[in-house]
Amino acid sequence: MSFDLDAIRAQFPALALTDDGTRRIYLDNPAGTQVPVCVTDAMTECMLSKSANLGGYFATSKNADTVVQAAREAMADFLNAPSGDEIVFGQNMTTMTLHLSRSIGKLFRPGDEIILSRMDHDANVWPWVLVARDLELEIRWLSFSEASFEFNLEELDALITDRTRLICVAGASNLTGTINDIKTICEKARAAGALSYIDGVQSAPHVSTDVQDIGCDFFVCSSYKFFGPHQGILWIRRELAEKLEPYRVRPAGPELPWCFETGTQSHEGIAGILATVEYFDRVGASMAGDYMDNWSQFGGRRQRLHAAMDLLFEYEKGLAENLIDGLLKIDGTTVLGITDRDALDRRVPTVSFIHANVDPATIAERLAERNIFVWSGYNYAHEVAKVLGIFESGGGVRVGPVHYNSSREIDELLEVLRSILAA
Repeated sequence: MSFDLDAIRAQFPALALTDDGTRRIYLDNPAGTQVPVCVTDAMTECMLSKSANLGGYFATSKNADTVVQAAREAMADFLNAPSGDEIVFGQNMTTMTLHLSRSIGKLFRPGDEIILSRMDHDANVWPWVLVARDLELEIRWLSFSEASFEFNLEELDALITDRTRLICVAGASNLTGTINDIKTICEKARAAGALSYIDGVQSAPHVSTDVQDIGCDFFVCSSYKFFGPHQGILWIRRELAEKLEPYRVRPAGPELPWCFETGTQSHEGIAGILATVEYFDRVGASMAGDYMDNWSQFGGRRQRLHAAMDLLFEYEKGLAENLIDGLLKIDGTTVLGITDRDALDRRVPTVSFIHANVDPATIAERLAERNIFVWSGYNYAHEVAKVLGIFESGGGVRVGPVHYNSSREIDELLEVLRSILAA
C-alpha cells in the first residue's frame, strides 16, 4: 500500500478545470480546499431526499436526523473525541468562537486573565479581546521568536499567574505554518487551573488530531479547510459544557450538543462533513496500511482516519521541502517560517515568503495570470504580521500545497516565480 496521487486527484473534479486552455494549479488551500465528488454528491442527495428539520415523525426528518448523528460520530472519530454528542456544528470557526466566547466569559470575574498568542489568526484573538473589554478582564500575550518562528514555552510559564483563566492558541499558524506544541500548552493550562481553547483550523487538515491526548477543553476547526463544505466544527469537553450557560432561544433544548447550535443548521453541509470523513477513511483503508501500527490503540474507522492523516502529512512534507528549497534559491526571497529540513515535522506545508523588490500583491497577481492560485497579504494573521514587520508593507505571499497537489505543480510555480522575480 502506498500513496497514489493519480487516484487521489481523480476524485477532485476541480483539478481538471481549465481557463482558456490553461489548467488550474490550486495552491490557495490554507484559505479553503477543493472538494472530492463524494462530498458534492452527499450534499446534493441530502437536499433532494432529506430536506427537513430534525425531530419529526416523517421520513425526511428521520433521514436528516440520521445524517446529522452520523456526522457527529464521524467527526468524533476524526478528532478522537469520546462521544459524538460532544461535537457541535456551526457556520465556521470564527462565528462559533464569537458565539461560545460569551458563554465562556460568564465563568470569569473582573481582573481575571486570558493568555493570547501572537501566532494566531484573528479568529482566536479578537473574540477574546472583545470579551476582556466587556468583562474587565486582562489580556496577556505569548509571542514567538522571529528567528525560529516558534514559541519559547518558558515565556508562557512567566505569563501564567493565579488569575489565568484561559489560554488560546492555534494548532498551526496560517501564515508561518508552524505546528505549535499544543499538548504541552494544554498541560500548563490545566496545571494552572485554566481552560484551553485550540484553533485547529490549520492543523486539522494536515496532522492527526487526538483531543484526548492533547488534553484541551475546546477544539474548533472548519471543514472547508480539509476538503469539505463551508462548515465549522467544535469539540467541547462534556464536563465543561455542562458548566457553561449556552446562549440560545427558549425553544432550543438544554441538552448537549443542541444547546450550542443556534437555529437550524445546514444539514446538507453536515452531510458534506460526513462524506469528507468517509473520504479520509477510504484513503486510510486503501493507502495507509504502513501507518496503522501508529494507531494500534484505536480500531476501525478511527484507526484508518488517523493512519490516513499520517500518510498524507508525510507526502505533504515532501512538497513543502521542494517548495522551501526552491524559494531559498531565488535571490531576494525570504521564507517566513521554518526552513530546516530536519524540522519539517514542526510545520504544515503552508509557506509564506516576501521578496526584496517585488510586493506580494504583484507576485500573486502575476501568478494568477498563469493560473497559479496563491494568496497575498497577512491573511487575518494580524498579530503575526505585526511581529514580523510586514503588516504595513502588504504582508507576504502564501503558498499552501495539500495532498492533491503534485511535485510537478510546485516545480511549475517555482519556474514562474523565477521569471517574475528576475524581471
